[in-house]
Amino acid sequence: MISFILAIAALVVGYIFYGRFVEKSFGSDSSKATPAVAMTDGVDYIPMPAWKVFLIQFLNIAGTGPIFGAIMGILFGPMAYLWIVFGSIFIGGVHDYFSGMMSVRSKGASLPDIIGNELGPVMKLIMRLLSLLLLILVGTVFTTTSAGLLGSLTGASGFFGSKLFWIIVIFIYFMLATVLPIDTLIGRFYPIFGLALLIMAVGVMGGIFLHSGFMPSVTDAFKSVHPSGLPIFPLLFVTIACGAVSGFHGTQSPLMARCIKDEKFARPVFYGAMITEGVVALIWAAAAIKFSGSYDALYANLTDSGVATSNPAKLVNFICSTWMGKVGAVLAVLGVVAAPVTSGDTAFRSARLILADFMKIEQKKVSRRLLLAIPLFAISAILLTVNFDVLWRYFAWFNQTLAMIALWSMTSWQWTRGRNYWITLLPAVFMTMVSFSYILCAPEGFRLDYTLSYLISGAMTLCLTAFAMWRFSLAKKNQPINND
Repeated sequence: MISFILAIAALVVGYIFYGRFVEKSFGSDSSKATPAVAMTDGVDYIPMPAWKVFLIQFLNIAGTGPIFGAIMGILFGPMAYLWIVFGSIFIGGVHDYFSGMMSVRSKGASLPDIIGNELGPVMKLIMRLLSLLLLILVGTVFTTTSAGLLGSLTGASGFFGSKLFWIIVIFIYFMLATVLPIDTLIGRFYPIFGLALLIMAVGVMGGIFLHSGFMPSVTDAFKSVHPSGLPIFPLLFVTIACGAVSGFHGTQSPLMARCIKDEKFARPVFYGAMITEGVVALIWAAAAIKFSGSYDALYANLTDSGVATSNPAKLVNFICSTWMGKVGAVLAVLGVVAAPVTSGDTAFRSARLILADFMKIEQKKVSRRLLLAIPLFAISAILLTVNFDVLWRYFAWFNQTLAMIALWSMTSWQWTRGRNYWITLLPAVFMTMVSFSYILCAPEGFRLDYTLSYLISGAMTLCLTAFAMWRFSLAKKNQPINND
C-alpha cells in the first residue's frame, strides 16, 4: 500500500514541478493569440472554458486504455507502478504538452503536419499514413469492444440484441460526432462522461483502501512475475501505453489546441490530462491485483479459466459492482462502454481533419465533411471483419511507434530554436528502443530471440540518434531561429 500511495504522490509532485519546467522550456506565452481566438470558424476552431477543454482532452485520450492496459500491465509486477509514474511525468506528459502546444503555435495543425514541418516532407507523408491507420484502428477497436459489451449487457434478443445492431448504432453516433461542430455533441456530453470516469476511479481507490488483499511492493519492481514468463522489456512498455505514453494522444491534442483560449491553460489541459490518466492507471493496476489476490489469480481472471470475469471489461464490472454496489455497476458501464465510444469518435474526427489538411479541403460545409468521413467509416467497416486480437496487437505497436516519431519531431522543434531539447531527446531515444525491440521479438513482428532483438534494436537506436542529432544541428545552422 505504501508503494501505491507514494506513486500517486509522485504524479502530483511531477505535475506541479516538472510540468512547470516543461512549460518554461517550451516558452509558453499568454500574449500570443491562440488559433481558437484568431481563427474561430464555428466548427473546429471554437473557444471553450479551460475546465471543459481539460475534461474533453482527458476523455479523448483515456478511453479504456488506462484501465485495460494497467490491468494487463500489473501482471508484470510493480514495475508497472514505476512505468506509469515515470512514463507519465517524463515522457507522456511531455509528449502531450508538446503535441498540443506545437499545434497551437502552428495554427491548430494536425500531428502529421507538425511532424512534417520538423522532419521533412517524406516523414509528413509517412505520418499521414501512419496516423490515419492508427486512428481508423482506434475507431474500429473501440467499436468492436463497445458493441460486444452493449449486446451482452442489454440482454435483448434477436437483431436488436446483436453485436451488429450496436455496431450500426455506434457508427451512426460516430458519424454525427465526426461531422457536427465540436461543441454540438463533444462539447456538451464529454465533460459529463469525463467526470463519471473520474468518479469511478475515486470510488475504486476507496475500495483499495477499504478492502483487504495483496498489494505489490516497488522493492520487487525489477523482476518479472508474469505468469506466462514474459519479460518486462519491451512488453510492459507497450502493454501500458495510454497510462504512460501514447502516440494516439498526439493525434487528439490538436483538437483541443483549436479550442484553448490562452496558452497558460496548456499545462493543466495537456500535461495535466496525462497525469490524471496516470493516476487512473495506477488505481486500476492496484485494484486489479488487490481484488484478485495474486498474479496467478489475476491472470486466471483475464483468461477463459476465470469463470466470473474472463476479460478486462468484465473484471472492471465485477470490481465496481462488488466494491460499490449498484452505483459501481452503472459507473462500470460508463467506463467500459462510454469511454471507448468517446475516444473512437474523436479518432474519426481527427482522421477527417488530417485528410482535410492533406487535401486542402475547407470544412465549413457539412457536405465536405461527409466527403472525407464516409470513406473512413467504409475502411473501418472492412476492418471489423479482422480478428480483434490481431487488430489490438498492431494498434499497440503503431501507437508507441507514433509516439516515438512525434518525440523526435519535438526534439527538432526545441533543438532548432535553441531551447532545452534534452526533455524530449531522452524520451525519444527510450521509445525508439522500445518500438524497435518490440517489433523484432513480438509474435506479430519478426519473432526473434529477445537477446538478439535487444542487440539489434540497440544498434538501430544508436544509429538513428546519431543521424537525428546531425540533422538537427545542420538544420539549426542553415536556418534562422524561429521563436514560435
